[in-house]
Amino acid sequence: MVLDTFKQSLDKVKGVQVKSYGQLCSIARALDVVGDRWTLLIVRELLIGGALRFGEVQRGLPGIATNLLTQRLRDLETNGVVAREPAPGNPGTPTYRLTERGRALDGVLRELLKWGAPTVPDAPSDAIFQMHWLSQPARFLLADHRPDEPPIVIRFSTFDDGFDLTAADGTITVDPCRRDVSPLAGVTGPGPVLVALLQGAMPLPAAIAQGVDVTGDAAALTRVLPAPQASTNVPGHYN
Repeated sequence: MVLDTFKQSLDKVKGVQVKSYGQLCSIARALDVVGDRWTLLIVRELLIGGALRFGEVQRGLPGIATNLLTQRLRDLETNGVVAREPAPGNPGTPTYRLTERGRALDGVLRELLKWGAPTVPDAPSDAIFQMHWLSQPARFLLADHRPDEPPIVIRFSTFDDGFDLTAADGTITVDPCRRDVSPLAGVTGPGPVLVALLQGAMPLPAAIAQGVDVTGDAAALTRVLPAPQASTNVPGHYN
């Protein structure tokens, strides 16, 4: 008992507090790696943004302490989920990207999107919203309803916090905002209203009346938005 306590204390001093469920079960083993608080949200940021600097990851995780983010990234690197590499043109600054094994968590986050969608309308009124988070549900909630038309790009918010959505040949893709792209339309607005709009819980005219601003060709949005549902409090339908 004394020896075990000593080992635990030594691990804490080293900053390597090892936590495991100790079960011969793939679910438990997966949670040993990604089950800590903030870990899957770090994966979310890297799925959205690709290779990111430390500060860029932290900006998408309001509330996380710097030392905790450092530890989580270190743990993910140790477990082969994240790779750390020199930033292009600035070898003294590392960037973090998902490995192939890390990118395989995309399906896990997709299922969490579906599972968590019914809870979104009940989120606290002061819940923080960042536009780039919306890119992940947009991948699955929106569809190209007019695939015979030329490709279009719709920009949600700005380069500081946004994403470009492309509808082309019947498919939807999302990417960080690109400077070499000229979007056909731009969209900004309150987070809860945008969520309802993308879920099909609110028609576009009602969303505009509640603060959504569409610049450019507003008809471009109708190409990708789901048909409004009868209820204004539905979870959305993920393909």
